[in-house]
Amino acid sequence: MRDMPDSAAYYFNRIPLNQKDATTMVAAGRAALAQGKNAEAEIQFDNAVKVSKGKDAKVLTMIAQAYAESDVKDVTKALSYVDAAQKANKGKDDAALMIARGDIYLKQETGGGEAMSSYERASLANPNDALSYYRKGQLNVRSRNYNEARTAFEKALSLDPSYAPAQRDLAEMYFYAGKYDEALAGFQKYMAAAEKTPDTDAKYASFLFLTKKYPEALTEIDKVLARDPNNLTMNRLRAYSLYETGKNDEAIAAMDKFMKLAPAGKVLKEDNVYYAKMLSKSGKGGEGISLLEKAVAADPTNMDLRKDLAQAYLSSKNYPAAIAQYKMRMKDGKGDLADNVLLARAYESNKQYTQADSLYNVVITARPTYVPGYQMRARVNTYLDPTSTQGTAKPYYEKYIEVASANDPSKYKEGLVEANNYLGSYYLFTKKDKNAALPYYQKVLVLDPANKDAKVAVDEITGKNKPKAPVKKAPAKK
Repeated sequence: MRDMPDSAAYYFNRIPLNQKDATTMVAAGRAALAQGKNAEAEIQFDNAVKVSKGKDAKVLTMIAQAYAESDVKDVTKALSYVDAAQKANKGKDDAALMIARGDIYLKQETGGGEAMSSYERASLANPNDALSYYRKGQLNVRSRNYNEARTAFEKALSLDPSYAPAQRDLAEMYFYAGKYDEALAGFQKYMAAAEKTPDTDAKYASFLFLTKKYPEALTEIDKVLARDPNNLTMNRLRAYSLYETGKNDEAIAAMDKFMKLAPAGKVLKEDNVYYAKMLSKSGKGGEGISLLEKAVAADPTNMDLRKDLAQAYLSSKNYPAAIAQYKMRMKDGKGDLADNVLLARAYESNKQYTQADSLYNVVITARPTYVPGYQMRARVNTYLDPTSTQGTAKPYYEKYIEVASANDPSKYKEGLVEANNYLGSYYLFTKKDKNAALPYYQKVLVLDPANKDAKVAVDEITGKNKPKAPVKKAPAKK
């Protein structure tokens, strides 16, 4: 089972060959089969059948199992032993034989149906046989029928709670289905029941990473690398995990090491994406953008890569390039509301305020309770109307105050200061209406007692000071 054929042959050969004992001949045949000596194996198996006069179902089943566990691709000989064993059983299904039959059929590309039928027959022959349910689970995973796979694995574990392979494969099934939290929980149960090996430690580290438990993942990754310093997957995940825990310099060093270890064909697009993020964070944005551009060129339909590239362009203030990438993500109506926000911000940074305003409108129309959306649209309108002559930002700041106050005002303190300051300024300087302006400035002082603009405005309105220069109306661009 561990792909150690010489060791397997050694132990099979330690069983003394007895010309009157069919079982010892099966062992000799298995030794030959393990070493790829198929013709020699057939001789030993034939002798075993002759000694048992072809009527011992157990011997025939053992030979079928030997072929099922071997690398022999031609199933003709193997199935002949299955048929002979079935005949010796007088046509009655035997669980062990049916499992061997299923495993033999799995060697064929189109044998999945017969394999599943065999495992079903095994579980009917012995409803308490955990292995038959385990095999059904494995086959369902292979066909991506994850619900049926889970049912089968859970049935196997209900029959034998200590059956570690079922627990492992259940965890891996959750992994394939993208349910990483369930995968981690299942794998932890498996590790409690099974022997610890470098492979299980590495897989556990992978599950920890996928569930975003980065510090814990680093601990397990380092354990594996202490024994196997050139493990490619662990070196990759170490670089990723260091980045995710904010250790960017160490992450770059780890990624440099990984890139030196990895053959060209083993470098994934995610490696370049992570490397680009690391370089951008370290101030080497140009190198990071170059890597992302290569990744996008290699996989132009990957919209997540385009998002990463667009964000890199934004960081480097290449707004037209960022806009182009966001527009590609949104081509043919494929984008979501988050994409609308990101593209609007790119337009805003590029001083294309009309386009940004249009997209912010899409966002708040689709999600009327999205508080930041009103602030975004209000701000972009202050740039469209910098002197507040038309007051285009007014309705959006008013709506922002309404929606933020109904939600959780403490979360939006800065935005509420900004909105009330704008409205106070609008009424005071554009509309020349001190009475309308005063409540807004008073609200600012409740939220921010040290706000200088509001203090000056309140003093002017109440006559404590002579009029001074207008309070700044448009908020500072963030």
